[in-house]
Amino acid sequence: MTPRILIAGGGTGGHIIPALAVARELATNHSAEILFVGTSRGMESRMVPEAGFNLELIKVGPLNRVSLLTKLKTLASLPLSLVDCSRLISRFRADVVFGVGGYASGPAMGAAILRGIPAMAFEPNAIPGMANRLVGKRVAAAAVNFPPAAKWFRNAEVTGIPVRQEFFSLQSLPADAPPHLLIFGGSQGARIFNTLTPQIAAPLLEAIPGLTLLHQAGARHADTTREAYTASGADPARWRVEPFLDNMADRFAAADLVMARSGASTVAELAAAGKPALLIPFAAAADDHQRSNAEVMVNAGAAIMIQELELAKPDPLLHALLSLLRSPERLQSMGQEARTLAHPAAAQCIANMLIDLAHK
Repeated sequence: MTPRILIAGGGTGGHIIPALAVARELATNHSAEILFVGTSRGMESRMVPEAGFNLELIKVGPLNRVSLLTKLKTLASLPLSLVDCSRLISRFRADVVFGVGGYASGPAMGAAILRGIPAMAFEPNAIPGMANRLVGKRVAAAAVNFPPAAKWFRNAEVTGIPVRQEFFSLQSLPADAPPHLLIFGGSQGARIFNTLTPQIAAPLLEAIPGLTLLHQAGARHADTTREAYTASGADPARWRVEPFLDNMADRFAAADLVMARSGASTVAELAAAGKPALLIPFAAAADDHQRSNAEVMVNAGAAIMIQELELAKPDPLLHALLSLLRSPERLQSMGQEARTLAHPAAAQCIANMLIDLAHK
C-alpha cells in the first residue's frame, strides 16, 4: 500500500525547506504520495510547486503576536479552516498528517486529530509555536530539533532539522589562512547588524591583522549598509557587503566565526558546519524562541549570545568579537562543540517516523 502523507504548514523558509527535504526523502525512498497544504501568503505557494509537489491552499490567519481584531478574525474563521482541512484529508485519503509549523499547520493537525488520523508535529525551535503547543499532547508523535521542546509533545524524538548535506562535509580552514568573519542576518538582513557593525568595522579590522568581513545586509538595506561602511573609514579591501549570499555552505566554510540571528535553521546549519557563532537573537521573535535556541548553543559551548537590549551602544559587540577572534583555539573548540549538536540523518529519521505511523 502506498503511504499517503499530507504535509501542512509553511510561511517561512524555516518551515518549508525542512518540509521539502522530508517530502523528497518520503517520495524517493518510501514511494510515498505527498500532498502539501498551505496558504497563499507563505513561501510554500512558490517553493512547493517548484519542487514538483502538489499544493492545496486554505484560508487561515495568525493568532500569535497580532492585534485583538486580527486574532478575533482568525478565531472566527478557524471552524471553516478545520472543515477545509478535513475535506482535504478525506479526499486525499491521508494516512498521516505532518504539521511543520505556520498558519496551515494547526488546522490540519486539528482536523486529523478530530478524524482519528495520526498527526505528527515538527518543532524546529527550543520553544514550540502556539499551534504546536495547542496540539502537542494530542499528536501521535513529534520530531523536535532541541531536547527542551520534547516536553511539550507526546512521543517526541530529537531528530534535528534537515540540513543540506554539503554543510556536513566542509573542509577545515588552512592553519595559515587569515581570519574571516561572516555576518549573516538572514535573507532580509538584520537591522541591528546593518547599523552596529559598520560602527565597529574600523577598530575591529585594525585590531585583528588580516581580518576580512563578509556582510549579508538584505536587498533593501545593502546600499545604505555599504555607505555606512565607507563612511566608517574601514579599509574597503577588507570588507564586503552583499544584499544576498548564495552557496551558503561555501560561505560558512570560509568563516572562522559567524555572527548571526538564532533562527532554528541557522542554528542547525552552524551545527552541521561545525562553526562557532556569536548569536544575537531577534528580540521580537514569537515566544522569544530565538533566545531559547541560542541558549542551547551557548550551553553546549558552541556560541556566545548577546541580547539586543545590551546593544544600545556598539562597544559590547566590539569587545565580544575581539575576544573571540583573538583566540583561534577557543574558536576551534567552539566549532567542535557545535558539531556535537548536528543531526546528519534528520530527514531520514523524520520520514521513518511518518512511515511507521502510516503503517500503524
